[in-house]
Amino acid sequence: MILQFILDILRMSFKVLTERKTRAVLTIIGISLGPFALVMISSVINGYGDYVISQVEGLGQNVIVLFPSTGYKFSESDLDTIRSLRGVKRAEPFYSIQGQVRIGSETRGVLVYAIPVEVVFESIRGLEVLKGSIPSESDYLKALIGYKIAHSDDNSVIYDVGDVITVTYLRATSGRSEVRRVSIVVSGVLKEFGGAFILSPDTTVILPLQAGSRLLGLNDWSGIYVLVESSDFVPQVLEELQETYRGVADIISFQSIANVINSVIGAMNFISFAASLSAFAVAVSGVAATMITSVVERTREIGVLKALGFRDSQVLLMILAESIVMSIIGGIIGIVLGVIGAHALASIGFEVRASVQTIVIRAPPKIAVTGILRATALTLLVGIAGGVFPAYRAAKIPPAIALRYE
Repeated sequence: MILQFILDILRMSFKVLTERKTRAVLTIIGISLGPFALVMISSVINGYGDYVISQVEGLGQNVIVLFPSTGYKFSESDLDTIRSLRGVKRAEPFYSIQGQVRIGSETRGVLVYAIPVEVVFESIRGLEVLKGSIPSESDYLKALIGYKIAHSDDNSVIYDVGDVITVTYLRATSGRSEVRRVSIVVSGVLKEFGGAFILSPDTTVILPLQAGSRLLGLNDWSGIYVLVESSDFVPQVLEELQETYRGVADIISFQSIANVINSVIGAMNFISFAASLSAFAVAVSGVAATMITSVVERTREIGVLKALGFRDSQVLLMILAESIVMSIIGGIIGIVLGVIGAHALASIGFEVRASVQTIVIRAPPKIAVTGILRATALTLLVGIAGGVFPAYRAAKIPPAIALRYE
């Protein structure tokens, strides 16, 4: 009996909507804007957020890098101090410069690091040698080069193992800068890593540590690369390093960056959710206006139904069902369009300019079930909130007055 009543109510709601198509379509469009914006924006934010976090974590959750502030120079005593900290697995100095190399017909910016090479592979997940081998510490004239240095944009080979590559860079000497060029033998080519956030191994030249002073002519270390035993020790080691080197060194932890990014993503999701609520609020007023108009137009019909024995609760449910049906249709349309829009928006990508390189990030949207359920719940709430007052008003119309209504 109850099921039959519900089916009759839904059938009547669809009939009323088809009789007033233009008004129903406009109201449904207004309802669909809320779930459309919520699903599309949150999916893109979560998709790009997961991508950036995975890239940062892939560069080493258990890595901490120290850069000296102006006027401070790292020494062997600093290495001894850092290596003595509980949880530190390795601490190695490194040299770094920004340079340029010729790749086909173009000049491309690269990052050059002179560092104990094995520590890089130990800390960066997924970094592999495509061909060739890792140079030994004594082979300071040999280097590993990134995939995009060895290959052009169409993947044709530019530099192979055994080839000589020339790096052009600026070196500051006696208060002035001079252009220097060094020739390096390619010992190996790295497998394509992908456009990593902050650092891209694909556009990096990795040399043994001795090359920093003997080949590049650098006198002072550019920083200290700290590898922690596990990510659980990172907060503790980071805190001790900050206390020891406060004011004399900048300290970067990829785990801390990932935590900050997580916080930013959470804030962006909250902002997008708050912004989409305005669309839901507008939809509530649209549904309410539509249903009030519908009640006024159907006053005589409501009076006939009540004269035939319809109770107030049944009339209320009949009017409320109409607004809920519109919300369900609008919600389905909005969610489907939101998923399509999220894929379209994410496919555009955006550029991140990091020192000498430009990284184009493209990440698939993250269509979360929780996001779909939240959009569905809010859309149903729109139908209930927008229809409850008109439904209550319809239920309270006296049959005698309704029958005399023209």
